[in-house]
Amino acid sequence: MEKEKIVVGLSGGVDSSVAAYLLKEQGYEVIGVTMVNFRDEHLPGNGPSAGEKIAGDAAKVAEFLGIRHHVADVCAEFKENVIDYFIKEYLSGRTPNPCVVCNRYIKWKAIMEQGEKLGAKLLATGHYARIETLENGRFALKCSVSAAKDQTYALYDLTQEQLSRTRMPLGAYTKEEIRAMAEKIGLPVAKKPDSMEICFIPDKDYARFIEEHTDAVISKGNYVNASGDILGRHQGITHYTIGQRKGLNLAMGHPVFVTEIRPETNEVVIGENEDILIPALRAGRLNAMSVPEFTSGMEVIAKIRYNHKGAPAVLEKTGEDELLVRFQEPQRAITPGQAVVFYQDGYVAGGGIIDGPVRD
Repeated sequence: MEKEKIVVGLSGGVDSSVAAYLLKEQGYEVIGVTMVNFRDEHLPGNGPSAGEKIAGDAAKVAEFLGIRHHVADVCAEFKENVIDYFIKEYLSGRTPNPCVVCNRYIKWKAIMEQGEKLGAKLLATGHYARIETLENGRFALKCSVSAAKDQTYALYDLTQEQLSRTRMPLGAYTKEEIRAMAEKIGLPVAKKPDSMEICFIPDKDYARFIEEHTDAVISKGNYVNASGDILGRHQGITHYTIGQRKGLNLAMGHPVFVTEIRPETNEVVIGENEDILIPALRAGRLNAMSVPEFTSGMEVIAKIRYNHKGAPAVLEKTGEDELLVRFQEPQRAITPGQAVVFYQDGYVAGGGIIDGPVRD
């Protein structure tokens, strides 16, 4: 009997490597696919890019597991959909989450396309999340058994079609169990550290990256308070995000925070701790997952950033692609450009992109 084919997004890390191993053990014909999504022309001495190193590690894993391995060059699509979006958002005074965009429009799309060429209808990743079919017939993400590693937040924008064809074997394990499994089977990347940064900015210097990859002039401007009084000079709006306290270089005598970024006047607004505690937000670019649509009065747990624990909130439909999200308690540093993800009973109900805070 012919084995069912499944393509695995093989990143050269521990998680995706163990995912491939588990699926092979389950009887699938596993095919590894590695995306090369970014080449940094600013690398000194024409050294190998991060993408090329990843592909090399993934090839070693594929050889060890005895599976086929393919490399997909998605640099053009990645630049258009992720990097250009990332830069445009920062220049607009927003703080984007590029992983959300990449997952739906690059990672899943590229892996599915490679799979179709190879005769595979299913795909898998090494994310810590689970996929279930609900009683209403919809596919939904369920939180990982390991709350510390749960990655459902960054996956809320996946479509029903993408979810229906996806397997996530790591959702039933903790990170410690996956590490132990990698060492037990002798994976060549068993001790490789996790990647914690945005893949195309490993040094986390977002402002430098934007300056090197855009023709836009990023000029210094004024720090102001809510009344418009000038407090000092900032280094350019791409250096800042809502709620930021460190790196402001303002001698105010007590901690102060970024409360607003105004690209139209090139101003960064500075305020007190209470000024970043916000009771509600507006969200757009919505994607419903466990529910067919969002409705006014829906009660959810809403996460406003990846490491946010989530807070009780009520949704109000204010437009075809717009929600008002009102929290039971004010939330800290609601940031335009970030995702807001809604949970009900441990499942992802869906989410959207934060357009802005609502202060009353």
